[in-house]
Amino acid sequence: MGSERMEMRKRQMSVQQESAAGGTAPAQQGQPGQANPRGSNACCFCWCCCCSCSWNEDQDDRNRKASYDVKEGTADCEDCPKPTLEEVRSWGQSFDKLMCCPAGRNAFRLFLRTEFSEENMLFWLACEEFCQEANKSLVEEKARVIYEDYISILSPKEVSLDSRVRETINRNMQEPNLHTFDEAQLQIYTLMQRDSYPRYMNSPAYKNLLNTLSEQSPES
Repeated sequence: MGSERMEMRKRQMSVQQESAAGGTAPAQQGQPGQANPRGSNACCFCWCCCCSCSWNEDQDDRNRKASYDVKEGTADCEDCPKPTLEEVRSWGQSFDKLMCCPAGRNAFRLFLRTEFSEENMLFWLACEEFCQEANKSLVEEKARVIYEDYISILSPKEVSLDSRVRETINRNMQEPNLHTFDEAQLQIYTLMQRDSYPRYMNSPAYKNLLNTLSEQSPES
């Protein structure tokens, strides 16, 4: 994804230089223009491949200011204490109880990673953080980062959403607010609940954790 962003940025700068110099771009920027292998003006935000989208402008600056990977790639994920036996047992009662527990989200996220669907949890966590943004001046910026990371068809972490929800998000992105991703977040939550959660409950990962805590418990 990083190489694609750099490629688009370089191409954009090259086009701007050519326009300013009447078609002859001087090599003053130290970044010679390179041909775009996609052969189009597609960008990460505008998935209809329009040529007038302003999302490419200052994209690198936005990426430096905000990121919603939520410690992607780390083993500990969210900072939280070790789960108790009672907590782990409660995860089996409902998906809501698992998701309300930081340790439960961590364990479930690690399981999703083994199924190559960790982006679902990352997106859900990003939406949770986004909805709590109190600075209105940052809402649009952070909404576009989430869009690029999880909604754009060019992202390797794109989540699976139906066409209706995608159309809703595209409309909402005209004037982003704290509810821009509400429907998408609910759809991904439901997907994890119906698809991944039952498999996690029957997985060796959950059973081993439950057995280990049971053996360590004074009750046993």
